[in-house]
Amino acid sequence: MKYFLGFLLFFTSLHAAKITDISNIVGVRDNQIIGYSLVVGLKKTGDGTTSKFTLQSISNMLKAMNIDMNPVDIKSKNVAAVVVTATLKSFARQGDKFDVTVSSIGDAKSLEGGTLLMTPLKGVDGKIYALAQGSLSIGGLNQRGVGSATHPTTGIVFDGGFVEREINIDLFHQQYATLSLKESGFENAVAVQKAINRYYNRAVAVAMDSRSIKLKCPKNRSMIEFLAEVQNINIDYKVKNKIIINEKTGTIVAGVDIQLKPTILTHGDITIKIVEKDSIKMDKNLAIDMNENEIYTKKGATTVANLVRSLQKLGATPKDIISILEAMKSAGSISAELEVI
Repeated sequence: MKYFLGFLLFFTSLHAAKITDISNIVGVRDNQIIGYSLVVGLKKTGDGTTSKFTLQSISNMLKAMNIDMNPVDIKSKNVAAVVVTATLKSFARQGDKFDVTVSSIGDAKSLEGGTLLMTPLKGVDGKIYALAQGSLSIGGLNQRGVGSATHPTTGIVFDGGFVEREINIDLFHQQYATLSLKESGFENAVAVQKAINRYYNRAVAVAMDSRSIKLKCPKNRSMIEFLAEVQNINIDYKVKNKIIINEKTGTIVAGVDIQLKPTILTHGDITIKIVEKDSIKMDKNLAIDMNENEIYTKKGATTVANLVRSLQKLGATPKDIISILEAMKSAGSISAELEVI
């Protein structure tokens, strides 16, 4: 398996962005819907007789068509039981079409060439919000970035879902709305509040906590016009320093300016002493004594990026580097947030 080390900029300095990029409007959201159904028309790649729920489903479907058939008498291998999932977009209206994902839950070998039968799609409240039906596409998964043709037990019915019940979100008649920041932070919440109030030259926004900003619509605008203007306002905000580690692939993504404290660490046969000096003879703010395993860094330049580069020169593997960073975070040598995915 190949491993990669990557460094991106996660500055703590101010960044410019539009409010729409860093926040959501509370109540305006997508909703997940789900259903159970059958895929028919398979070329003997469907569920076998061991999937009893599939046979029972076929029997129930036939009974609805006035055909009485005992499940034990059904031997078809051209049918597969599936779970159908989709996302119902905010403000979706009756008749709107959307894609649905179909996944086998039995022992079917492939759903290729199958047709999804009419499927009621329900929300978490148990109500039916949409129906889905249509021909499955397996190879098309690559085009939409959802899986690949190497997983033939999952497919997509493009535009196979139809909205039947609308989720009512009445913003037009509202006087108040609430913004929710995607990343919690008191300083950013106050920055959003000040930017909005400065834009309107009046107190129309107030930060309720580190994530929520309550808005009051001005009398000379509708709520829709107001929110459209608010989302387009530019603000300066701070992004938290992060080190993101993928333990499965060995990928490390860190900010080049994340500082760490001088320390001594031991990992396996690697023992390293990180020492800051006022001046060192080098071009890139770090030097390595290969005999003593000491890493010298110019004062103020002891960063995670420099540490990882030094560890690589000492022969540390990506797994070693990940373990070292996790240990340093636990010891308090790294103040940035460490996120393992």
